[in-house]
Amino acid sequence: MSTESAVHSELESRLLPIADRYRGKKGITIPLLADLQREMGYIAPDAVDFFAKELDIPAAEIFGVATFYAQFHLKPRGRHIIRVCRGTACHVRGSLKILESVKEIVGVEENLFP
Repeated sequence: MSTESAVHSELESRLLPIADRYRGKKGITIPLLADLQREMGYIAPDAVDFFAKELDIPAAEIFGVATFYAQFHLKPRGRHIIRVCRGTACHVRGSLKILESVKEIVGVEENLFP
């Protein structure tokens, strides 16, 4: 078995139980995405393609819902999320300096993870 086939098979084995839960039902996109994100940590393009084929839902519809709602993430996220206020009141009180200090201490740029 090739490495690509093994990865695809592993993905299928993780996602097939989720697909089976929603097979034949209507209005399942949001709960499907929630289950997918819980399983994988984010909304992976390969997983969207898998569900589009398995459940006969256009991939564009799934991606449309995933990009509309802020709680769905299309890229893997770090284990620990650090948020720094970027509003005007916070900016005036020095949030940019705080952000720069956090980036230096943690060793990553904004919106990235090691």
